[in-house]
Amino acid sequence: MLYWLIKLLLAEPVLKSVYRPWVRGLENVPDSGPAILASNHPSYVDPVFLPVVLRRRITFIAKSELFTGSGLKGRLAARFFHGIGQLPVDRSGGRAGAALESGARLLAEGELFGIYPEGTRSPDGRLYRGRTGVARLALETKVPVIPVAMIGTDSVLPVGGKLPRIRRVGVVIGQPLDFSRYEGMEDDRFILRSVTDEVMYEIMKLSGQEYVDVYASTVRGGGRSHGARKDPPPGAPGGRSAPAA
Repeated sequence: MLYWLIKLLLAEPVLKSVYRPWVRGLENVPDSGPAILASNHPSYVDPVFLPVVLRRRITFIAKSELFTGSGLKGRLAARFFHGIGQLPVDRSGGRAGAALESGARLLAEGELFGIYPEGTRSPDGRLYRGRTGVARLALETKVPVIPVAMIGTDSVLPVGGKLPRIRRVGVVIGQPLDFSRYEGMEDDRFILRSVTDEVMYEIMKLSGQEYVDVYASTVRGGGRSHGARKDPPPGAPGGRSAPAA
């Protein structure tokens, strides 16, 4: 109930009037039944904008620290994150698999589950190598993976930004990917990598982003940036622009 109250009474009318988000491929999201929506992650505001354009509820996994703030601000933040469909998971102490376990439970209930295969926000607007969790989840649950591209959200809240800017954003949703041909192979690391790379390739085609075959966490952690740019490019990733109003 809280999800729909925030979506319909707060997030949707405000975000639609201010940011005028556009969407392509909405018909690729089924009206019912489970599916994994695998998205690029150029900005922290991505999980705010995607639910706005969908007709169904979608749940993302979020780090538990976002829900444990103190005082009134912390309580309001926790309610907001719950309200936009984010589920707290403690990923410390080797519990990284907790996110996939939660995702599997949601999918078993026929829900939509959102995941960022890159594992973290892009440090420079480019698309980075995907973690194989999305492949393992897809093969274990036998549900389709729908690639998603967030367009222009890194212009709303760029890396290092504190306050969101008013920029038009968009969402491009691709056709569902069926990996039933790999049934029973969820423990084969070569299959997991192949499935993950296929998902990332589809996201790359939708977003127009430059692909970098290293993990984003390596760059964020101070590794080699491979010429990463400091500021996001003008307009959408890959030079794509939003359609006319």
